[in-house]
Amino acid sequence: MIIMKKETLTILVCPACRRQLTAKPEIETDSELLSGNLYCGNCGIYYPIENGIANMLPPELRDVI
Repeated sequence: MIIMKKETLTILVCPACRRQLTAKPEIETDSELLSGNLYCGNCGIYYPIENGIANMLPPELRDVI
């Protein structure tokens, strides 16, 4: 399993608008985000992180797949 590394935040952007994302961690270590959200301040969209994996699908597609 690939765990969401904090250093990855410098290259991740919102899929909708391509702006920088902000981490809103719930569970984290010094170098990893295990659960929480990535947030786009421009769009107001949250991308959940569960079990160290960020779901970067738009909200309307998350339950479809």
